[in-house]
Amino acid sequence: MAIYGSDPAVEIEPISRISHGDGANVSLLKLGSHTGTHVDAPFHFVEGGTTIDRVPLDVLVGECFVCEIRSSESITISELEGLPDGCRRVLFKTSNSDLWKEGRFHTDFVYLDPAAAAWLVDRGVVLVGIDYLSVDRFKSGTHPTHLRLLESGVVAVEGLDLSGVTQGTYFLVCLPLKIRDGDGAPARAILVEM
Repeated sequence: MAIYGSDPAVEIEPISRISHGDGANVSLLKLGSHTGTHVDAPFHFVEGGTTIDRVPLDVLVGECFVCEIRSSESITISELEGLPDGCRRVLFKTSNSDLWKEGRFHTDFVYLDPAAAAWLVDRGVVLVGIDYLSVDRFKSGTHPTHLRLLESGVVAVEGLDLSGVTQGTYFLVCLPLKIRDGDGAPARAILVEM
């Protein structure tokens, strides 16, 4: 699994195994809160922001639009103008979806331009998802896209694998682990055809 830049590696350690005479198979998991498909709570970049255990379920569950963007660098406002009116949740499928096959981290992934993030906020979007491990450009320094979204209470879902999904309207169910006071959490996200 690709891990973002300096995030901790995933470790899975067998603690007990039936094959060794134990009563059950149990493993110890060690991973960062932003590993794989995950949800960024506002608290990730906003001191005092909403933590992952307090993100309302009606933000994470409901109708969404998967928007296919074929930009090679960033998602810009001009590419968003065709979004359906009243769209509250949007997931971006980009060329990033092809990167998952390689199993290593890429630094040249497609990201959401900060001005486009502001455009989405101004239109009442409550959830933005992208098919790689960050909505911001790699080494953006000040994390302008994260800040624009999270300061406005918009939840970011990162690390989505949308390679088998076509553009259109779906019902999204995205359930992060409920970590008390967490800045984010791994999640299982599914799309149901409508």
